[in-house]
Amino acid sequence: MSGTESQDVLLSTQIVIEEALRKLGYADEMVELLKEPIRLLTVRIPVRMDDGKTKVFHGFRAQHNDAVGPTKGGVRFHPDVNEAEVKALSIWMSLKCGIADLPYGGGKGGIICDPRKMSFRELERLSRGYVRAISQLVGPTKDIPAPDVMTNSQVMAWMMDEYSRIREFDSPGFITGKPIVLGGSQGRETATARGVAIMIDEAMRKKGIGIQDARVVIQGFGNAGSYLAKFMHEAGAKVIGISDVNGALYNEKGLDIEYLLDRRDSFGTVTNLFRETISNDELLTLDCDVLVPAAIENQITSDNAERIKAQIIVEAANGPTTLEATRIVTERGILLVPDVLASSGGVIVSYFEWVQNNQGYYWSEAEVDEKLRRMMIRGFNQVYEQHLTRKVDMRLAAYMVGVRKMAEASRLRGWV
Repeated sequence: MSGTESQDVLLSTQIVIEEALRKLGYADEMVELLKEPIRLLTVRIPVRMDDGKTKVFHGFRAQHNDAVGPTKGGVRFHPDVNEAEVKALSIWMSLKCGIADLPYGGGKGGIICDPRKMSFRELERLSRGYVRAISQLVGPTKDIPAPDVMTNSQVMAWMMDEYSRIREFDSPGFITGKPIVLGGSQGRETATARGVAIMIDEAMRKKGIGIQDARVVIQGFGNAGSYLAKFMHEAGAKVIGISDVNGALYNEKGLDIEYLLDRRDSFGTVTNLFRETISNDELLTLDCDVLVPAAIENQITSDNAERIKAQIIVEAANGPTTLEATRIVTERGILLVPDVLASSGGVIVSYFEWVQNNQGYYWSEAEVDEKLRRMMIRGFNQVYEQHLTRKVDMRLAAYMVGVRKMAEASRLRGWV
């Protein structure tokens, strides 16, 4: 996300936060407190590259609000990472934690880099350098990092090892999204997609649509998008469209998902293997039952919202629908399940991992999936009820549910 786009996303997030707090009866002081992170650390990370030269990388760690408990959120490695983006993402994490009723506030981190152009050892040095730079402000009772865009369990393993060297005690709860052998949780890799699948199921119930042969379009074929395609296919739905950074594929009878999963590369790219592709705009406006934006921000806008033909939109990506587009699709009767609700499966299972690390007792994948399902459905029902009783769109309803616990904790602590 470019700097201008990030500022727009941060501003739109702050607008909805303010509207949610006003509807809940909070005063200006609470809006001032919660519209920005309570802490933002900017770091410089010197890394010895394989050619012997030292390159200095720029990174961030935002902690939105810790009134409820330690902050929690991922670390992304991406060339477009910037301060405004990290701020907005930390606020969204707070909302996700609030909706799921987790004992966390939101956090987020990022490093400006392109991991696709770095060696394995360079990535390790960068990961360890980041932990050294932020070590004073993070920990299992302060701020708990996790994987995000272009980071994975190996990066988390390096970060955990570096933290344990600095603190000189074994602390698996410092970070989540770790490999299973280092204290990771069963079900963590598929958690976001599993949560989105649960939300699709609940939304379809509200619309009276059956999963069998339901037509699903998924924009994005990375971790969340590809696992979601697998889950939808296994449940009996027809995934008629998918996309990656190079283009999109469409087949009204349903795509061969198993073949696509087998052929995709580590960055979720598969459409380059096909001659007959369609554009991203064509994909988003396909006639379907469920549309899942699982790629990047600002994909459904005032330019294409009138042409969306889906009955349900479930946001697996962060911020894929603008505020104006949210208004348009809601007025058209499309049920939109917003990102802070739909994509909260990752942080919920990260919470499970943290709990298991703290108690030293680990659950099976079936237990994790059942606990995830229960928490996701509870969150959906709370947001949907708020949507109906307050007569607000689903995004504002989700913000109202998500911000309430954090605002109350801040008030009771006497911060405002």
